[in-house]
Amino acid sequence: MPALRLILLWHQHQPFYKDLVTGEYRLPWVRLHALKDYYGMVKLLDEFPGVHQNFNLVPSLITQIQDYVAGTAQDPFLTVAAKPAKDLTLKERHFALQYLFQANPANVIGRYPRYWELREQFREHGYVPEKAEKYFESRHFTDLQVLSQIAWFDEFFLEDKDVAELIKKERNYSLEDQAFVIKRERELLGKVLPAYADAAKKGSIEISATPFYHPILPLVGDTNVGAVSSPGLPLPQNRFRHPEDAREQLVRALDLHQQVFGVRPQGVWPSEGSVSEEAVAIAHSLGIKWMATDEGVLGRSTGVFFARDGNGRLPAQLAERLYNIHRYENGQTAMHMVFRDHTISDLIGFVYSGMDPGDAAGHLLHNIKEAAKPVLAQGRDAVVSVILDGENAWEYYPKSGREFLRRFYDALQREAGLEPVTVSEAIGRHRNISPLPSLVPGSWINANFNVWIGAPEDNRAWDYLHHAREFYAQHAAHASEAQRKLAFEEILIAEGSDWNWWYGPEHHSANDRDFDELYRKHLSNVYQALGAAPPDYLAQPITAGEIRPAFIPQTHYIHPRVTGDMIRYFEWMGAAIYTADQRAGAMHGKQFLLDSVYAGIDSKFVYGRLDFAGAVPDMEFDLVVNLESWANGEARPRRTLRLDAKVQERKLAGWKVDGLEEQSSATSGVARVAATEEAAKAALMRNFEFRLPLNWLLAVPGPSCETADQNKSGAAAIPPTSRLRLRFSLWQNRLPVDALPVEGWIELQLVTEAEMHSAM
Repeated sequence: MPALRLILLWHQHQPFYKDLVTGEYRLPWVRLHALKDYYGMVKLLDEFPGVHQNFNLVPSLITQIQDYVAGTAQDPFLTVAAKPAKDLTLKERHFALQYLFQANPANVIGRYPRYWELREQFREHGYVPEKAEKYFESRHFTDLQVLSQIAWFDEFFLEDKDVAELIKKERNYSLEDQAFVIKRERELLGKVLPAYADAAKKGSIEISATPFYHPILPLVGDTNVGAVSSPGLPLPQNRFRHPEDAREQLVRALDLHQQVFGVRPQGVWPSEGSVSEEAVAIAHSLGIKWMATDEGVLGRSTGVFFARDGNGRLPAQLAERLYNIHRYENGQTAMHMVFRDHTISDLIGFVYSGMDPGDAAGHLLHNIKEAAKPVLAQGRDAVVSVILDGENAWEYYPKSGREFLRRFYDALQREAGLEPVTVSEAIGRHRNISPLPSLVPGSWINANFNVWIGAPEDNRAWDYLHHAREFYAQHAAHASEAQRKLAFEEILIAEGSDWNWWYGPEHHSANDRDFDELYRKHLSNVYQALGAAPPDYLAQPITAGEIRPAFIPQTHYIHPRVTGDMIRYFEWMGAAIYTADQRAGAMHGKQFLLDSVYAGIDSKFVYGRLDFAGAVPDMEFDLVVNLESWANGEARPRRTLRLDAKVQERKLAGWKVDGLEEQSSATSGVARVAATEEAAKAALMRNFEFRLPLNWLLAVPGPSCETADQNKSGAAAIPPTSRLRLRFSLWQNRLPVDALPVEGWIELQLVTEAEMHSAM
């Protein structure tokens, strides 16, 4: 009977945040994710001995964890969290407010009522530290310092009795409580790497590696490879070609893994799944037995496109090609290759967090079995590879997704004929390995390297790296051994992929400026280590301008026409705007369909507009807008509405509003409830727009609640509706595909136009 083998590979990675010259960490994410995700992901497998998995640990992540465990990491975020609140300087108080709320609002902050209460206090002052600081007393800061750390503790760590007691206390934490949390952090960080070593010794996991500082090996070998994957791609002015650096990055990775885990890795998940024939040849020469990347690279290498039907299934011929193990051979080079199922992997990273854990686990197992069915029907073994980020996705799941994972792993153990295996186990058991005579260079993102090269910012970063590398080659011989070592280390760090991830148009985050400054600091350190002054251009940002803000509140009443046929800039001026944060919260592969949303009110209507990230998607889908009206002091929304619009062949097929006694529906491009002054409208052409009467939400703009809490007789009145909340989402096959905001809501204040102006 043919077997279905499931390869689950979790990629654990953080950029190298440490400045080697100052020793200071620019961002805290290594420490926080090591507390929250890395330990629990592997420890959970103790409960499921029949589920074997793969974990890819990036060496630069490992060294940073070791630094924290040794107590030598200089982390300003930890310093601020540990300092008695009464001793914080004004700058440190601003720093605490700016950074200690950087967590998922719903699942990390919202889990702790006092933490959420403090965030709301910060929100009331526009998330501006300089405005909010005066309203935060020392006791507020102490609670923030404690809870901002506990919120990142792994689910297993939260079960510890002393930690549970601290959580139960909820607020009014003492200096002793604060000191306990900071001390416990270091103890817990010390458990992470041994947990992986123990699991590997038991055989329940296989640990693979990535080149040391997470470089794009093909581009480090030769930046001209970028134009091989994307003909016509603009390239840097200076060709960067250092295959010797690519080899060094891989050698160091293998050596560190052997030192930490006691075994040399057999496999490599190359940074961002980036492969080329040159990179594979280097890996083969170092004894690597397997590498993994995305299905898009296999498709381009074999001249096929893995087109799925409406249910996300591949036809039999394509399924047989993808759900297999391949062996690349070219001259002296031989390498086993596995290719991730892009669609199934993305379900975990981007969709299941919004579903019931049991339903999500069942849906995932069903998809894996259905995907392999055409191969099994031919009497052949099937290998389905699910590969994704093993850290960032869990912020979007309640309680770090542990219930989802437990239900899924339990189902895997119970499923007859399904073998959850390591990659090496799959290779050893597979009978029909497919030959792969050639390999087109590419990554898991569109089977090219366009995220890291081609855009003006990307190419400028490569040129700066080229200049630093050339300076090193010309001056290293005249420096001391210590100077040469430091300078070359900084070059290897600057070769990492993470810097160019944030350059160019694809990805942005609240920390763009931090990444830009840190990249330029690493390059500056090359020159300083060799006794020279860095070039003046390294003092200037590489980023092209200000990062567009994620949210701008409404500033004026708006009165746009609802046609959906074009963007009318002036009609939407003054609206609240929320723009997509297209960083990879999880492994890249998510297709961002929604670019931005606009919302606003006038005296009678609430308006909304959704702009797509490109053309209207050519598929059947639903657009959903959730609306709530709230009054200050009330625990529940006053009214909840749900606008559901069906889109077929890029046209609005119909829409309705649930939550009213009479629902509106229509099938035309511009739909109406009734030809009255208070008509509701929805339209879709280039973008989606709607308007709904405010009275549907029991909402009428009026004086703010502070001035309207009594009626004319002086008696207490029913609090007026004070604000609206909106959320937009796109659904396909009854699954959420994209949403804005990803978490939380867009809020509109129900005030008069005069009050709105005066607040500016």
